[in-house]
This record gives sequence, structure tokens and C-alpha cells, in this order.
Amino acid sequence: MNKITLPRAAQISSPNPVTLVCTQKPDGSTNLATVSWWTYLSYNPNMIAYAMAKTSYSGEMVRQNKKVILTIPSEKITDAVLGCGSTTGRNTDKIAKFGIEMQEVDGSDIRIPAHSALAIVCNLKEYIETGDHYLYICNVEQVYAGDNEKAVFAWNGYSEIASAKK
Repeated sequence: MNKITLPRAAQISSPNPVTLVCTQKPDGSTNLATVSWWTYLSYNPNMIAYAMAKTSYSGEMVRQNKKVILTIPSEKITDAVLGCGSTTGRNTDKIAKFGIEMQEVDGSDIRIPAHSALAIVCNLKEYIETGDHYLYICNVEQVYAGDNEKAVFAWNGYSEIASAKK
């Protein structure tokens, strides 16, 4: 075996889960941020976790509001998913910029992309510093599926978003 870098390991281990973190901005609008890692933590109680850079505006909103919806985007919005991962929502309306159709979620003020294969409505339990990221640990309140949507994954070290290739 040869010694490699962690980013190279991410390329080798592709595909990886990808999600859009949906948070509420102070003006009530929704912000979207692409996250390349999340996982189920527990089924009793229902819990998930995801990691975001410490500098993330969406992370700031989650810490402030304690509410978040993780969505698994469908292949219909792959270009928008890449765009949301390379643009800050602090001064940009990503929904308008990338032309993302949004929909309501029962019991939440946070809207989600209409083309979502999965939506996991959560409240923040706690967050932990992990180097240059925070690990967000969330209690799951509700889960919804878009049965006609095909989920996407991150490929090639998160440089490509596409469905699982079989």
C-alpha cells in the first residue's frame, strides 16, 4: 500500500452520502448548504449527525435556531446542489440564484427543495468541535420521502453529484 492524503481517500471511497442542509435565515427565508457527510446515529431515540465547517453560515443558523431539515436531493437538481456547496448564503439567496423550486413541510417554517428524495426534520441536540468542523447531533422529529425522486451521491472526492451508478 502507498501513503495517500485524506482527500484522495475520499475519492477512493466514493460514492459518499450528500445532503442539502435547510435552515431558516433571520428574515424567515430558507438557506441551503451542501454537506458531504451525514449518518444515522440511533433508532431509539431517532438521531442523525452531520458535519459542517465551523465557518458555515448554515451551521450558525442551526446553532441559533436549533432547527434543521436534511434533505437528500434528487438527480433533477444536481447542478444546484454543487452550486449550493460553493456559495455562501450569508449574502446570497441560493434558491433564486440556482432556480430551486421549493415546497412546504408539515409542522416546519423551513422549506425544502421540491425535488428531494428524503427529508429529515430535526432539532439540534448538541454540537461538538471536531477540528475545522462541528459535528451536529440532532433528534429526528419527522421523516418524509419523495417516492418518485432518485437520490444522488457525491463522487470523486465530492467534485461530482450523481445517482448511484450500477
